[in-house]
Amino acid sequence: MLLTIDVGNTHTVLGLFDGEDIVEHWRISTDPRRTADELAVLLQGLMGMHPLLGDELGDGIDGIAICATVPSVLHELREVTRRYYGDVPAVLVEPGVKTGVPILTDHPKEVGADRIINAVAAVELYGGPAIVVDFGTATTFDAVSARGEYIGGVIAPGIEISVEALGVKGAQLRKIEVARPRSVIGKNTVEAMQSGIVYGFAGQVDGVVNRMARELAKDPDDVTVIATGGLAPMVLGEASVIDEHEPWLTLMGLRLVYERNMSRM
Repeated sequence: MLLTIDVGNTHTVLGLFDGEDIVEHWRISTDPRRTADELAVLLQGLMGMHPLLGDELGDGIDGIAICATVPSVLHELREVTRRYYGDVPAVLVEPGVKTGVPILTDHPKEVGADRIINAVAAVELYGGPAIVVDFGTATTFDAVSARGEYIGGVIAPGIEISVEALGVKGAQLRKIEVARPRSVIGKNTVEAMQSGIVYGFAGQVDGVVNRMARELAKDPDDVTVIATGGLAPMVLGEASVIDEHEPWLTLMGLRLVYERNMSRM
């Protein structure tokens, strides 16, 4: 079994692969204050419930692949692999790790590991040109060329950040549940805010993707648009440009990167 861990700013997503198939997944909050020992206890609690794994930490795990946008958590997970999974091969995605995707940006080391991993999975699953829209703490749009190169992207405030900002900065507004309203025209303040979030972000996705596609390919219709991230389902039914929904795209990319690096050893 391969354990994959994608550490985002808000949530950490874990997936368990049996070959190419994801057989289990978990989502937990990302807490930069957690120590390696606390993370190990958390992992043991989650994986101890799975029937294909043993009772002891590490039983049944043949490999680990990790990417993180939070440096402090990456540091602690590195310690987890050393102390608790010392005999298990581990790949932590950072500069120098083979991904198979050239990064054609001004400062390649500045690109988030998760964005590169998404590009790896997009190329493998759909080829290029492609655009990956990841609905996380930020909404990111990442462009992959026809030759499978990562060529850049767009970063916008995420859905949850926008909801929180409205609640904090609006004197008569409050934080609301992100849900689809009854209609576009809200009949009350909550529905009006929900409409602004859902349809506003759908419009943002359509607008940004259409502009990116015109730069990415002679025929924008040749570009495959893939949505991922925990909040993607909120926009899927409203954004017209999305072709595919892959909720575990980052975990799939981690599996691919793990396999490519293990083949070099």
